[in-house]
Amino acid sequence: MFSIRLADLAKQLNANLHGNGELIINGIASIHSAQAGQITFLSNNRYKEHLGSCKASAVVLTEADLPQCHISALVVKNPYLTYAYIAQLMDTTPLPANNIAPSAIIAPTATLGQGVAIGVNAVIEPGVVLGDQVIIGPGCVIGKCARIGAGTRLWANVTIYHDVEIGQHCLIQSCTVVGADGFGYANEQGNWIKIPQLGTVIIGDHVEIGACTTIDRGALDNTVIGNGVIIDNQCQIAHNVVIGDNTAVAGGVIMAGSLKIGRSCQIGGASVLNGHMAISDKVVITGMGMVMRPINKPGVYSSGIPVQPNEVWRKTATLVMNIDDISNRVKTIEQKLEKTIPDQHNK
Repeated sequence: MFSIRLADLAKQLNANLHGNGELIINGIASIHSAQAGQITFLSNNRYKEHLGSCKASAVVLTEADLPQCHISALVVKNPYLTYAYIAQLMDTTPLPANNIAPSAIIAPTATLGQGVAIGVNAVIEPGVVLGDQVIIGPGCVIGKCARIGAGTRLWANVTIYHDVEIGQHCLIQSCTVVGADGFGYANEQGNWIKIPQLGTVIIGDHVEIGACTTIDRGALDNTVIGNGVIIDNQCQIAHNVVIGDNTAVAGGVIMAGSLKIGRSCQIGGASVLNGHMAISDKVVITGMGMVMRPINKPGVYSSGIPVQPNEVWRKTATLVMNIDDISNRVKTIEQKLEKTIPDQHNK
């Protein structure tokens, strides 16, 4: 079980200690549920009212909130970021695999670095290159000539298709598929003719990809995921998409082919982004956004109608369906007014 003196924790986090540094911290919890022996954090003013009744042994907060605190505290500039570091220290998640399982199938021409671990029933096909300390979880399939950089971890049942390149220190959650065919077809008199997808997927360093996400290989050029990108669960990244460094993509996002997203963007959950266009750096798309046109400058962009009571929504939908008629009626009124106003001045 994890345990650490509060004073030692403060030193590791470069935090200012207020109170009893000899307290032993053995867990972290929310400000509502934390008990003695645990540390919590205050990063949102909405929860400040709970500070007085908090039962934790210590709390992480800012200097501004310290006067309201009745327990020991670690004072930092960004409590939420500090919480992330504490959680990393206390993380007890097991590794996806340890050593190389006897049931793993590894092609003789595969190249394995030092300290590689491969789980039960995983398949490593010919020409694969795994860097040092790579961990491949149970049931994973690594396709021919794929390359995976040092320190990258794959959880169970991840499929990496042929020729895919993944950088160093990445994390890919269970059941994700990287390098499947993009949706490419030509139509011949009503019949769909498949276009082989001849590109691949190139993923940078320190990328994290959630469970059950699909990243398609390129048709001719490559699909490219930049360094430091984080992608949530159940996302669809189509062929030839390019995502810039340090962009964050929330769950359920769908990106159409040949979309180019800039650096340090944030794409809200369940958003849909059209293909064959570009989005600038530092763009924020709020949840359920529908992006149909290019975005050329940084900023926050939104679309969609928030949920309403059904009877209100029906009225809203009726107005939307009749928007052309309403617009034409307004234009007619404006034209009549334009004719009437000059006539009155002439009088």
